[in-house]
Amino acid sequence: MIKIGITGGIGSGKTTFCKVLEELGAFVLYADDYAKELMVNDEKLISSIKNTFGEEAYFKDGTLNRKFLAEEAFSKGRVEELNDLVHPVLWKKADQLADEKEKEGVTIFAKEAAILLNNGRPEDLDYVVLLLADDDERVSRVKKRDKATKEQITERINKQPQFEELAPLCDFIVMNEGTVEELQNKAREIYYLLNQIA
Repeated sequence: MIKIGITGGIGSGKTTFCKVLEELGAFVLYADDYAKELMVNDEKLISSIKNTFGEEAYFKDGTLNRKFLAEEAFSKGRVEELNDLVHPVLWKKADQLADEKEKEGVTIFAKEAAILLNNGRPEDLDYVVLLLADDDERVSRVKKRDKATKEQITERINKQPQFEELAPLCDFIVMNEGTVEELQNKAREIYYLLNQIA
């Protein structure tokens, strides 16, 4: 099995790219979604979050108090604290999932995450794909998708890494500045190339 990482900033086209890989037979782990699942299903992680941020981090029914946690993490500068709790659990569980998928016969296992290269290139990945797009293009895509304002989106972009600077850590650089179809075709090309190796 080949393990690949897919990264890029908000609005760079990661999801569109990954959906093509899934259609062709790859298994894609969406790190953000998986982290949210773990935050309400993993008992140890729930306990760590409550110990660090207080019982208020969860409602009585066990669901995450997103507003409170976002306020604590972003407004009070505690994002790193939250990440230090969630990320080790996330990547450990991701590795377990990769082992399961390999036994099931999956040939390409992909991790999709904006945070993928935050601590350098992960050793377990065979290849890393970086999606890049012009900032104005990204803003207009996210505006349509999230119904957010330009200011809100720009703020989110500014909080993310400068992905162009991470290019040396990557094997494939995908410029997403054309149509959706062009991006989908690039995803197919990379999938077929990797599938030959796998």
